[in-house]
Parts: sequence; C-alpha cells; structure tokens
Amino acid sequence: MKTKTWIVLLTVVLIMCLALSAFLLRPQDAVYAEISSQGKILKTVDLRLDQEFTVTTPDGGGNVVTIRGGKIAVTQANCPDHYCMDRGFCSGGVQIVCLPNRLVIRFLGEQTIDAVAG
Repeated sequence: MKTKTWIVLLTVVLIMCLALSAFLLRPQDAVYAEISSQGKILKTVDLRLDQEFTVTTPDGGGNVVTIRGGKIAVTQANCPDHYCMDRGFCSGGVQIVCLPNRLVIRFLGEQTIDAVAG
C-alpha cells in the first residue's frame, strides 16, 4: 500500500514539473524587429505600434512591411518569387527573408537586465 502511494505522489509531482516547465519555457513574442539589407541595419521598429512603410534596399528592391497587433509581415514585394510574403504575420522565433531584395527581418526581444557586475 505504501509503494502505491509513493508512485502516485511521484507521478503527480512529475506532471506538475512538466506543466510548469512547459509554461516557463514557452516562446516569447518579440517586442522589436530589426530590418537589414546586405548586413546593414536599415531600421529598428517597435512591434507594439501598428504601422506600414516601404523599405527600399540599396540594390533597388522594394518591400512593403506591415506591423499589426504585435506581428510583422511583408505585404508587398517586387521580387519574382514572393516567398517573403508567404511567411505571413510573424511575432518571433523565425526570420523573414527576401533573398532577391536582400532584405532580412530579425526579431529582438525586450531588453532586460540579467545581472549586475559589482
């Protein structure tokens, strides 16, 4: 009888640990996005502000970038494949890339202090 109680108790603790780790380790939405072309940062945008603008890259490519509801997407592009538009609205975790126009949208998290050196 005691062994069965310990097994149930350990099972409950294990399930609680798994649920807590899934909650704490879930991916966080980005707060900022960095838009760059050919390794140069063109613009850093706040994803909390809804806006739409055109990004013209140095080699003449053009992409319309839309930010809505904390997510960002390339909504128009003059590239031939439109793969960047197929990504849809993203909020982090992956980059949005337009290879023909050499445009990269990279997500940045909210900057916080991890530690203070003394």
